[in-house]
Amino acid sequence: MEETSAGKKTKGLIIRGEFGKIIARQKAGKEIEIGELLVAESADQKMLLEVVDLLYASQLSEQNIELISGMELEKIEQEDREDQEKHQNNDERIFLHEQELRNYTLAQLKGIISIKGTKTKACKALPNFLSSIREVEAEDLDFLAKEQNALFLGMLRSGSKILPVPISLPTKDTLSHHILISATTGKGKSNLTSVLLWDATKKQECGILVLDPHDEYYGRETQSIGMKDHPMKNKIEYYTPKNPPIGTKTLKVNLMLIKPQHFAGVVQWSDPQEQALHAYYREFGSSWIEKIMMNVPLQKMGTFNEATIAVARRRLLSILDLEWSGHQLLCHGIFDLNAGSATVHDICNELEEAKTVIIDTSNFKGATELLIGSMISTEILQRYQNEKRQNTLRSKPIISIIIEEAPRVLGKEVLERGGNIFSTIAREGRKFQVGLCAITQLPSLIPREILANMNTKIILGTEMAAERQAIIESAAQDLSQAQRAIASLDKGEAIVTSNFARFALPIKAPLFEEYAAADIAKYKQEFGDDKEEKVGFMGFEAA
Repeated sequence: MEETSAGKKTKGLIIRGEFGKIIARQKAGKEIEIGELLVAESADQKMLLEVVDLLYASQLSEQNIELISGMELEKIEQEDREDQEKHQNNDERIFLHEQELRNYTLAQLKGIISIKGTKTKACKALPNFLSSIREVEAEDLDFLAKEQNALFLGMLRSGSKILPVPISLPTKDTLSHHILISATTGKGKSNLTSVLLWDATKKQECGILVLDPHDEYYGRETQSIGMKDHPMKNKIEYYTPKNPPIGTKTLKVNLMLIKPQHFAGVVQWSDPQEQALHAYYREFGSSWIEKIMMNVPLQKMGTFNEATIAVARRRLLSILDLEWSGHQLLCHGIFDLNAGSATVHDICNELEEAKTVIIDTSNFKGATELLIGSMISTEILQRYQNEKRQNTLRSKPIISIIIEEAPRVLGKEVLERGGNIFSTIAREGRKFQVGLCAITQLPSLIPREILANMNTKIILGTEMAAERQAIIESAAQDLSQAQRAIASLDKGEAIVTSNFARFALPIKAPLFEEYAAADIAKYKQEFGDDKEEKVGFMGFEAA
């Protein structure tokens, strides 16, 4: 008998279980995967289910299975190689009567959401006993319709199958309430970040600051696609200390802009050293670093041990890449006595203009990179706090700060020594429209309080159990049964858990080069091959 269309889509039958642990028998000839989305239908509604585990089952007793497997192994061992190949090619295996009925696979499912017409609600019931389950289709997911100007994350994934359903989250809420991107090395963190950055740049409602320790996002190399190729080039600003390409800017920061508070979470000072820095700043103001280098004694703030000042001086020379020649302070890096007095101010202005600002920190020591980020983040937060006091904040774009290796500033050991601007933003930034996008391999190093404030988590493949558990315990949705699904994620596959999503969304991030190339081609098709940027492109509203 020819199988019907509905029969071809059917993947199994629900046979037993309990709420949160539904057991279905897989249909012979079909394949069910961990993380796959399935649908159980009743007269008036659908239930979306997710596969959380798979196991073998058989009507034969364990003793009989062991006997049959032993006979099979003995038979293979007794044959020579040619006979074995013939045996395998001809499938001359021990015959089991009605094998497909006697041996099968069971899938453990959990209910995700109930769908009735265009309305959805959390699952609070079981699907009908012995009801069939089928593979999910795009039409089942109309409630995931993309809202205008939402932030694109990837395409919906069912197991390893990619569905033609784009997954997006509301831009303002997602960015201001912080994002955590977590994955083992090689699972696609940088690719996903590039996709997010490309799409966010098309929004008028957000500015993005990127501290780029690998100089990978702008795409300086002519053969690689990067943000330099974005159709909205007028929204991209790139700062680099080395050979800036045409149209970009040299990164220079004036020493007089640095304050002792900018070193919080960047450099671990002893209490006397920290007190000495603050004393010099209070007495000499913006020239405090130069006065320390010149060994000018404090007049108003008391005295400190010479060894304390000497150690602080040496550390400042190293972090700021300075040299004291005996009578003159020489600047060898990005920090300068004369140039760069407006750099931080200009960057903050560009962020307030909803631009994407990429800072190449690839040649910096870790402390230098974080110091730059601390200076910019401190000023932008202070600006927005002032805007809130004046009741003008709502007219400003959301600012998101992308920082890699987030435990450097958000780790438990760092925060035990005292807070810093990044932890302040993680706790309070959403009130002032300033968010973090923290990228890490080791979320377990970040305190649970901080993780809980990261209201959107994009979880790529994570093989270490401790890291999976840290994410699961702070997720917006229940991921208690997702250990296997997270561990089995392939490169580019992710699970998105967010306060702004109806359920934990399995996605596949597109390959950035292909995604960007398709976007560029779409732009050229819509506006022609001229060089003028069009503000109305891809979600932008013309001014």
